[in-house]
Amino acid sequence: MAEIVIKQERPLVEELLGRYKGVIGKDFPGYRNHVYRTITYAMYFLDNDAAVEKLVETAFVYHDIGLWTDHELAYLEPSEAVALADNEKYGWGLDPDALRGAIHWHHKITPYTGPHARVIEACRKADWIDASMGTVHKGLSKATIREVEAAFPNFGFHKTLLRLAKDYGGSTLVGGIKVTRGIVKW
Repeated sequence: MAEIVIKQERPLVEELLGRYKGVIGKDFPGYRNHVYRTITYAMYFLDNDAAVEKLVETAFVYHDIGLWTDHELAYLEPSEAVALADNEKYGWGLDPDALRGAIHWHHKITPYTGPHARVIEACRKADWIDASMGTVHKGLSKATIREVEAAFPNFGFHKTLLRLAKDYGGSTLVGGIKVTRGIVKW
């Protein structure tokens, strides 16, 4: 396995996220850093393979975007739709099945073994690390996770998720149930 590589600047991520900065609003710094952390972890699991970096960067820019674009707690399908529409609109040429899969399966509890498994599984593990704030570490050392978190501070991202669950669900409990039912996959 390669060393963790922390890239402070990812021009593609900045370009893609920049299109949604106004929609994401005050939550932008937290979401941006969540995107950077997850890309960093996924690329580690992919041995920093440059051939899949554009796909991973794009998938993570869009993976939770439906929370803001569609105000949905079951945000996987809305996030997929925005990513696929932009892939077509801007002519990126990314494999739509791989892009959709990386977004759709990123909350899967068990390992993903279907088409595009290498990239999708790396993205799944990366998001679990960050969503759990390192409690689930998927083989990464706590020191490595702390290093990535120090490079890309949380800026209240996890509190944002709780706030959105309450705002969209009517209460944190009801929103949490809606989120769980809408995004967790087996």
